[in-house]
Amino acid sequence: MLTKKEQRLRRARQTRIRIAQQGVARLTVNRTNLHIYASVISGCGTKVLASASTAEAEVRTVLGATGKGGNAAAAAVIGKRIAEKAKAAGVEKVAFDRAGFAYHGRVKALAEAAREAGLQF
Repeated sequence: MLTKKEQRLRRARQTRIRIAQQGVARLTVNRTNLHIYASVISGCGTKVLASASTAEAEVRTVLGATGKGGNAAAAAVIGKRIAEKAKAAGVEKVAFDRAGFAYHGRVKALAEAAREAGLQF
C-alpha cells in the first residue's frame, strides 16, 4: 500500500520523464499547508534559473500582516513573481510540472497567474 506522498511522487515521475525528453525548462510547483513554492529549472535539469515562494520576506509583506501563503491569492502572487524572474533569466517557454498535485485550487491559480504575466506553457 502506497502512502499519499508516494502516490503523488509516482504521478510526478511520469511527467518529469516526459518533460526531460522535450529538453525544455520546467516550472515546478510544490505546495505545503503553509506555503507554495515555484522554481524554473533548466532543460538539462541541473540548474535552478529562478525561484519564488511565499516564505520570502518580500512576498510576506505583500500578503499583509498575516502573511498567509496557503491560499489561492498567495499562489497568484507567486505565479506572477516567478514569471517575472524567469523572463529576467531569459526564459520564455516552460513545461509545467505540477509534481503530482491536482491542477486545481492553488496550483491552478499559480499557473494562470504565470501565463497572464507572459510565461508560455
